[in-house]
Amino acid sequence: MECRLCGSRSLRSVVDLGATPPCEKFLAADELDLPEPTYPLHLRVCEECLLLQIPALILPEETFTEYAYFSSFSDSWVAHAGRFVAEAKEKTGLGDGSFVVEVASNDGYLLQHAVAAGIDCLGIEPSVNVGAAAREKGVPTLTAFLDEETAAAVVAEHRPADLVVANNVYAHIPDLLGFTRSLRALMADDGWLSIEVHHALNLVELGQFDTIYHEHFQYYTVLTAQRALATAGLTVVDVELIETHGGSIRVWARPDAVAGAPSPRVAEALAAEAEAGLHTLTGHLTLAERSERVRQELLRFLLDAKASGRRVVGYGAPGKGNTLLNYCGIRPDLLEYTVDRNPYKHGRFTPGTRIPIHATERIAEDRPDVVLVLPWNLEKEITEQLAYVAEWGGEIVYPLPTLHTAISGIPESPAVQGKALA
Repeated sequence: MECRLCGSRSLRSVVDLGATPPCEKFLAADELDLPEPTYPLHLRVCEECLLLQIPALILPEETFTEYAYFSSFSDSWVAHAGRFVAEAKEKTGLGDGSFVVEVASNDGYLLQHAVAAGIDCLGIEPSVNVGAAAREKGVPTLTAFLDEETAAAVVAEHRPADLVVANNVYAHIPDLLGFTRSLRALMADDGWLSIEVHHALNLVELGQFDTIYHEHFQYYTVLTAQRALATAGLTVVDVELIETHGGSIRVWARPDAVAGAPSPRVAEALAAEAEAGLHTLTGHLTLAERSERVRQELLRFLLDAKASGRRVVGYGAPGKGNTLLNYCGIRPDLLEYTVDRNPYKHGRFTPGTRIPIHATERIAEDRPDVVLVLPWNLEKEITEQLAYVAEWGGEIVYPLPTLHTAISGIPESPAVQGKALA
């Protein structure tokens, strides 16, 4: 394996999660008796440039042509996108005559806010089904993967973008250097680039191993994001720490010639990473132990629930949930089923663990004792959605960052609201 940023062959193991199926390959009922391919899920760190990465065993073309994830099913994510558009207008001076391009624009969850604000925009989305959903919302969307050829065609047909948005896609690209050049090719010479990506600081320090799956080829600190963007003549000028996905960074970059001095927040973020040991190899190597601790705590809780006759079901069927379920070996004997707001997943089964997926109404019908929330990063939103579970004394349990419950209607429960489970 070669580092996809610097080309070094010196890579050190960080955590080996075994072999898992593709996290978004939900199974239809008639596929349950068929073979299911699995692929190693082994995170390593480059000893030279410190980029965290996994081997590119499943290419984006195999995943994103028909995709199960629709961003707009998360109300908080749509609201987050709306705030971003409003803030970007102020930060970059967007207005009449501006042009915004979003890469991996999904179902128009973000650019719908640009359309509403009267800003000319274009989404570039490879998945046919979610791109069609964006166009139904009135969001201009090109069905394509971004590469240098696509970038040149967009600029020729439209114009260079004043703002390029790449939210939750910079980790999904195995050709890191080519993709970074493509982002720069989309931009005006005085333009802006905004990237949101999960922060490797939280991945390592909080044991967020479930954010590792085959769609994510690399995992960034601010330091490694700086190094990657510099390969295309882009300078990081600002960094925001945001709460999405369990703790992300929003990196703002500009072409070197117009970048100017970075904001103090860049130095502050780098200092926090250095203090955590992530500017050396040492800090990265604690993730395996933290991941194992999460697995043991969750399995102990589910086994105790099973032994005491408590009924446990899941909420959500996200990609990260499938890493969690497979790494922990959780199957329908411990998690009877899960539910999801996305109708695409209803009647299907989670990859590897074969847990049935139903509509969310199933929880109110069955009144289970425990609801285990797999998209734990949306705790506030989902806790509000599931508040009715308290009506029959049920618990809402989150596996990360530590195993804890949000609502408990059972006085004897070992879980205390807002605190870790015993």
